[in-house]
Amino acid sequence: MSKALEMSIEPEEKVKRSLVKTISWRIIGTIATVIISWLITGTLALAFSIGIIELISKLVLYYFHERTWNKIKWGR
Repeated sequence: MSKALEMSIEPEEKVKRSLVKTISWRIIGTIATVIISWLITGTLALAFSIGIIELISKLVLYYFHERTWNKIKWGR
């Protein structure tokens, strides 16, 4: 294999990096969800309740989604 080809192959992403990406993305998403929920419901407490449920469920789902895609060789 040539040096140029070897250098273009990216290594598998580490678990720690996937976790940090998951958390940072969910913070952004949850802020958006809380704002939208607040605008729709007019109740800040309800908006935060929706945001917490959304945060936990999507954090878990995204992490497993990211780790699964990391194992797929297609498109690399």
